[in-house]
Amino acid sequence: MKGIFLKGSFIGAIITVPSLVAFFIAWFVTGDKYVSLIVGVVVHFIGMGFTLKLSKKLFKVKQD
Repeated sequence: MKGIFLKGSFIGAIITVPSLVAFFIAWFVTGDKYVSLIVGVVVHFIGMGFTLKLSKKLFKVKQD
């Protein structure tokens, strides 16, 4: 049970942290919330695609 929690938290951090960092950097550079929102959403979906591949490796189903 502890392993699932740690793996899920790791995947959640990989999705969330880069999109928040990209949002705040874009907001600091441009000063526009809407442009920053678009940059954050794009980075978020890229992160989701990356974690999809990672989650398949981390959560392999054991078949008998």
